[in-house]
Amino acid sequence: MTEETIPRQSTAVFKYLIAGENDLKFNAVVNAIGSQRIAPHSEYPLKVHPADYFFDPAKGRVLHEWQLLYITQGKGRFHSAHTQPASVDPGTVILLRPGELHSYQPADATGWIEYYIGFEGRTFDRMLQLLELDKGCQLWTIGPNNELTRLYEQAFEIASDKKIAPQPLLTGIVCHMLGLLNYAIRNRSDHPAANRLEQAIERAKIIMEERVTEDLDLQELAAELNLSYSWFRKTFKDYTGHAPANYFQRLKLRRAERMLAETQLSIKEIAYSVGYKSIEHFFTIFKKHTGSTPTAYRNYGREQPAEPHA
Repeated sequence: MTEETIPRQSTAVFKYLIAGENDLKFNAVVNAIGSQRIAPHSEYPLKVHPADYFFDPAKGRVLHEWQLLYITQGKGRFHSAHTQPASVDPGTVILLRPGELHSYQPADATGWIEYYIGFEGRTFDRMLQLLELDKGCQLWTIGPNNELTRLYEQAFEIASDKKIAPQPLLTGIVCHMLGLLNYAIRNRSDHPAANRLEQAIERAKIIMEERVTEDLDLQELAAELNLSYSWFRKTFKDYTGHAPANYFQRLKLRRAERMLAETQLSIKEIAYSVGYKSIEHFFTIFKKHTGSTPTAYRNYGREQPAEPHA
């Protein structure tokens, strides 16, 4: 991904959770989920986090939980009590251990895009031990991974829904993340050129996810990836089964479907929020791909069945 995807102004979204008594019985709890888009030449970390999580990069901090960070864009540095200072490149996963002094921050010149999730409990301790992720290395460069970023976003959506019993579902997502990390590490190629095709397509998919609310120019996207558009279009379709424009359209519609089902926003507001410039165009595209209008999709299942006659 190029530096152009990092915003000019830093932003952060996050949820900090309080587990209930029933949640603690699982011995697996998710405490924090969020992401930060740190612009170049900006302060870090942003001063919007609770005191337990905020830290001075020059002094470091100690957490009571595990955290899994994924840097999708930009560069920086990391070090801990048991590791030497190391460079952080795009596509790097960082595993923070509970009770261990550590520090990290983006390079001033580049900023970065960071996803993170914090978790604790004996279930996670045991899983990390069995996967052999709890010792030795704390940084792995796995490259662009669209599935991993989607899991972070899914966890954030669940934590934000204000519905009951999110913890077992969030625990499952963290287990999926750890399994995915283990799989990526074990199958990592020693020769980056060997998986150049996969890297380019995964980068494109992540950029599409991050810009799903925009009117993305796919030819400009190919240029960002240093690819000719004709090669990019053919290869993307061979790899995903969809042409880039069709894939991007499906991402927009998937976002719109969730908003129709889970929010009270008007259909017009939803159409504009996912990047459609007219409500008519949104209706046409939505019905073509889903078989129903946005109104029918929203109303589906909301009507309660009539009481049976005695």
